[in-house]
Amino acid sequence: MMKKLLLVCFSFWLFSSYAQETYTVNGVKDERPGLHAFINATLHVDYQTSIENATLLIQKGEVIASGKDIKVPNGAIIHDLKGKHIYPSFIELSSNIGMPKAESSRSPGPQLGPKKEGAYNANDAIKAYFNAYEAFEAKSSDADKMRKAGFGVVLTHNQDGLVRGTGTVVALHDGPENEIMLKESASQHFSFNKGTSTQDNPSSLMGAIALIKQTYLDAQWYANQNDMVDIALDAFNKNKSYPQFFDADGDKLYVLRADKLGDEFGVQYIIKGNGDEYQRLDDIKATNAQLILPVNYPEAYDVEDPFDALNISLEDMKHWEMAPYNLKMVADKGINYSITSDGLKDASKLSDMISQSLDAGLSEEQALKALTYNPAQFIKMEDKLGSLTKGKYANFIITDGSPVKKDTKIYENWVQGNPYKYNDYTLAEIVGNYTLTVGDENYQLEIKGEPGKEKFKIIVNDTTSYEVKSEISKQLISFSFKDEGKEEDGKIRLSGWLKEKGLAGSAKMPDGSWAKWSATLNEDDSSEDKEEDKKEDEKEDSKIASLIYPFVAHGNTERPTAETILIKNATVWTNETDGVLENTDVLLENGKIAKIGKDLSASGAREIDGTGKHLTPGIIDEHSHIAISRGVNEGSEAVTAEVNIEDVVDSEDINIYRQLSGGVVASQLLHGSANPIGGRSAIVKLKWGYSPDEMKISWADKFIKFALGENVKQSNWGDRNTIRFPQTRMGVEQVFEDAFTRAREYEDEWKDYNDLSKRDKANATAPRKDLELETIVEILNSERFISCHSYVQSEINMLMEVAERYSFRINTFTHILEGYKLADKMKEHGVGGSTFSDWWAYKFEVNDAIPYNAALMHGEGVVTAINSDDAEMGRRLNQEAGKTMKYGGVPVEEALKMVTLNPAKLLHLDDRMGSIKVGKDADVVLWSAEPLSIYAKAEKTIIEGAVFFDREEQEENLDAIQAERARLVAKMQGEKSKGKSTQKAMPKSQIIYHCETEIQNYSSLK
Repeated sequence: MMKKLLLVCFSFWLFSSYAQETYTVNGVKDERPGLHAFINATLHVDYQTSIENATLLIQKGEVIASGKDIKVPNGAIIHDLKGKHIYPSFIELSSNIGMPKAESSRSPGPQLGPKKEGAYNANDAIKAYFNAYEAFEAKSSDADKMRKAGFGVVLTHNQDGLVRGTGTVVALHDGPENEIMLKESASQHFSFNKGTSTQDNPSSLMGAIALIKQTYLDAQWYANQNDMVDIALDAFNKNKSYPQFFDADGDKLYVLRADKLGDEFGVQYIIKGNGDEYQRLDDIKATNAQLILPVNYPEAYDVEDPFDALNISLEDMKHWEMAPYNLKMVADKGINYSITSDGLKDASKLSDMISQSLDAGLSEEQALKALTYNPAQFIKMEDKLGSLTKGKYANFIITDGSPVKKDTKIYENWVQGNPYKYNDYTLAEIVGNYTLTVGDENYQLEIKGEPGKEKFKIIVNDTTSYEVKSEISKQLISFSFKDEGKEEDGKIRLSGWLKEKGLAGSAKMPDGSWAKWSATLNEDDSSEDKEEDKKEDEKEDSKIASLIYPFVAHGNTERPTAETILIKNATVWTNETDGVLENTDVLLENGKIAKIGKDLSASGAREIDGTGKHLTPGIIDEHSHIAISRGVNEGSEAVTAEVNIEDVVDSEDINIYRQLSGGVVASQLLHGSANPIGGRSAIVKLKWGYSPDEMKISWADKFIKFALGENVKQSNWGDRNTIRFPQTRMGVEQVFEDAFTRAREYEDEWKDYNDLSKRDKANATAPRKDLELETIVEILNSERFISCHSYVQSEINMLMEVAERYSFRINTFTHILEGYKLADKMKEHGVGGSTFSDWWAYKFEVNDAIPYNAALMHGEGVVTAINSDDAEMGRRLNQEAGKTMKYGGVPVEEALKMVTLNPAKLLHLDDRMGSIKVGKDADVVLWSAEPLSIYAKAEKTIIEGAVFFDREEQEENLDAIQAERARLVAKMQGEKSKGKSTQKAMPKSQIIYHCETEIQNYSSLK
């Protein structure tokens, strides 16, 4: 990796640091001490300590003294920085500088195994063996971009894979790799994106999470065995001693997912967030994680075309406004973080972005801390980085002000004593508008440009000006111009010097005479007006968006909480032996149904008039795919029981709110049907605005998705998908047989190990813990229950027989469109059916479906439910249940149970949900009409005594949303009118998942 040593100029030798050289010097060896004294500066020793008229001494790349009244040693090179500032250089913790470009090439068709040859991991996305220090290749141009932004050190790593290997700390000077590398292995890195791996697994976010979990378990097992070599697992174990970094690319929920994953294995990650943490601050605070926060704030959208404006979601509009507040709000919560330039197209825009956060209330001290002190602590290098005390690396920037403020000039960036000059601080700042007096004549002089590159112009009026030839050397200045307003030939030639507030000197006139001249900086006549405009802008800018939960349209400013609610005089559909009760009151208290009766009263209760309205238990959707992030299927393998929908619940999905508007209070979020044994389910209540964990029903039994039919044998996946077993319905059965057999063997292996005496166990190697087989063992032991996607009679019969051979029962056949053909066998087996009301003929295996299916299964005594499997249908499950009255004559109360009590029974929730009974959860819906009528609307949807949907408030909410959009559009138009850049408003689509939805690149989704 050693590069050929570059020849450098004498000036570089003069300032270079002196590490011990282990290579031949091509040229004259320079052994001068590199002693520098920076005097008369405002020295910012660290983020909170500033000293006026201070001195900084450095030698051989380190600080040897800093402060006031420091004696400058003989022989030191003195830099007078009067009026200038010195700050510690910044530290970047999210970089891939110097890393090889990640490349990917995929052959047509599936790739079931790894491409990488050798004793590596079974999955190409596990790259724990990658060491950044071995691959690092210094590139001066990349380092220079970072130095210009104020950085002196980066933690760089290979940003590829789920487990990415180690990072290395590198100084941003132009020395050879073995000199600029400060800490060869400083960190271990993780992400949710599998990167360049073309292996099919994982094909979903939940698959990625499961693979990382299995890697932790495999590493624990690997450390105690001697039967095999896995270079990745070996490295993984060695890397555990370093700080663990997790790139949670996505949104704020990914920060929570990363932390939860770490908690499972006792690891506290340092998590790179996404800049929207303010939207879930309390939850993120509870993680106790340190964060790395980007400042790639979005530009305003171009909303001049009203139709373009319709493409922008309220969420994106509000985030544009609130993103600069993220740093302050996170700091106010007491969360420790560092700032990264990662995500910016140009790192030099860092101070521009942070300035927006300063305007939003972030303190300058906090910003500096997040760029210097915090990152040094995160990588355990605070003894060498982050401040300018004795013994620290001489990494600092010389500026004309605070480096976190817009337009602050960085003159020089010194990295381990090596100077990089970007502006000349010895040149005076003379830009401005002046009144130039030459003898008795006055002119208006305009000077523009950077120091050393100024351009002079004589302004006559708005349309007339003279170009001026000028030359500046340090404090001396000369320029000349021809006064076009006079007839005399020749130019006025001026020579002079810089004064504190202007210029002065002598002029040679066209007639040969001499005159005195001076240029006085004009006072800005419009300063008062500008100050008023600024105050007006600040007043307008202070009107910012309010936080809503969740941070999407129809979110609430406060999360709904349980109330004491008395619903009076309603028609109550109990789903109990009491049947339908007319003119009845129901009291909801402490999240429970407290009383049912007539003429009830309750002190302090919120009374709701139910006259002419109908109160039912909340609808429960046994089969749903809403509220799932980055993929509903992990279809890369035939058995993926290790994956878990609970890991990817998306609490921000607008379909939660839409389904609340249709009276749904709970759903089973199912894995898709891409494989015979899919992933584990999440059973949730639709608590709009709550976190994913708060939505999950903690007391619910555990479920898993199985599937039969066309999808699992890849019938409609195209000609290239003919490799993964099974490819036939016969093969599907063998997948089940194989999985259950392996699970029994696995269980026996663990039983044998656990039965060992303590002494024998100490000399034995514990079996490898396998998340897939652990889950299947739960099924065999009736600790986890199956919801099986099914259509064809023969296969349904087959799976019941397989289950009986292994002494357990299938819990639910979902879809089950041929259930009417074997309802008697279903009843005998004890399995329920969750079906569509009248779907049919949408693929070949559905041709025998009939709309009487639900009624026939119900009539045979099978617990029958109607499900959605579709985000749209989930809004009107009451109407779907009503169809069973038309097709089969199901009594109305029994039809209602198909979307309330029966799915509660199928999900083992019926002891607390599914009917209106004292002591059950207060999960109820108030309807405007008889609940299964096409005219019925859910007026209030109540979960555990909290109103999560209220149709009376809906119109007000819509008006508020429209007003908020109008305010934000006006604000964006104001940004454009000020000349600020904008971005095009592009429509964003949402994937609505169904059973068969298979994502090719889950990493591209949010």
